[in-house]
Amino acid sequence: MDRRDFNRMLALSGGFAVASQIIGNGNILPEAWAGETVAPIMARFPQKTDMILLTDRPPQLETPLKYFETDLTPNDAFFVRWHLSGVPTSIDTRTYRLEIGGAVKKPLSFTLRELQTKFSSATTVALCQCAGNARSLFVPRVAGGQWGFGAMSNARWKGARLKDVLNAAGVQTSAIQVGFKGLDTAPIPQLPVYQKSLSIERALDGDAILAYEMNGSPLPMLNGFPVRLVVPGWYATYWVKALSTITVLDQPLKTFWMDTAYRVPDNAGAEETPQSLATKTVPITSMSLHSIFVRPTAGEQLRAGQPYSLQGVANDGGSGIRKVEVSTDDGKTWSDARLGNDLGKLSWRLWRMDWTPPGKGTFKLMVKAVSNDGAEQVTAQWNRSGYQRDVIESVEVVAI
Repeated sequence: MDRRDFNRMLALSGGFAVASQIIGNGNILPEAWAGETVAPIMARFPQKTDMILLTDRPPQLETPLKYFETDLTPNDAFFVRWHLSGVPTSIDTRTYRLEIGGAVKKPLSFTLRELQTKFSSATTVALCQCAGNARSLFVPRVAGGQWGFGAMSNARWKGARLKDVLNAAGVQTSAIQVGFKGLDTAPIPQLPVYQKSLSIERALDGDAILAYEMNGSPLPMLNGFPVRLVVPGWYATYWVKALSTITVLDQPLKTFWMDTAYRVPDNAGAEETPQSLATKTVPITSMSLHSIFVRPTAGEQLRAGQPYSLQGVANDGGSGIRKVEVSTDDGKTWSDARLGNDLGKLSWRLWRMDWTPPGKGTFKLMVKAVSNDGAEQVTAQWNRSGYQRDVIESVEVVAI
């Protein structure tokens, strides 16, 4: 899609302030929405299918659960989360440059084509997940985007290794961090520019890539075209989109997005209570162990005595999923689910279990995962930002 076509689509949809409508597609908001079962507000943005609309400026679009039944999330259904409303809507790849500077021996500048041809490409399947995924389920409720489970998507990423690009510039021995900035802009000067940083060790470990393809195609504009940073195993706050500048730093990056936002209590479970907030916080990094139901959805009616395929996904921060267990009797007993394809330790893992409701009535289903490093999910969790959810999830269904 060229610049004129993309802008024409924006004009037809009223820019990013698109008209929204209620679409009865079987998706419902979580039980935490005041106990109500209501259809979400759906919207269609350029290069996207119908998605759950949280905000239009900046765009925040949640992936409907029906797209979580396959290993890879389609590009047009991949969730969208921007922090600043000045989202790039057209980028000319003939003039685009990725600048590498700071504490390097030789500042460099690359076109998209040069990134694609001057460096060996790396491919990885990795889950991209917002730190506030499932925030709407935290009780008591917390401020922020009220995501359901769809603030995550799984893709096969292809790009140049960040390590190779940094080594080409020659990292100086004084370097301690690497900073990243994209092409998005704030609507007013008082808002801080979106910038994130990685430690020099994380930047050079070989996992992070400068992705220019997802699922075999160029990135959609709303997912970071032409290049986004991919930090497998870490939350998407570090996955800077429409990447424009990489700066090697000999001092810690001091910015709102590192020092104030995206921080969690400094303990293993990222936990605190409303009555006793943690006094020490740290930047959020690795994804927590978590598993969810994709089918059935809350309140779904099943047929008593008829087989039904329970389905879902599970992930952690890079160890990989060893097993998933499901309970159909409110946690009294647990059975192993069948795991889907193993696409690598940085991907999510699909799971499935056949179940026949033994009779009519309401059933509480629960799911929990165990990672390869032995971690297990917890029964309760809360923090002021609604980050890093890792509780055992449940869904109530009715057999008729």
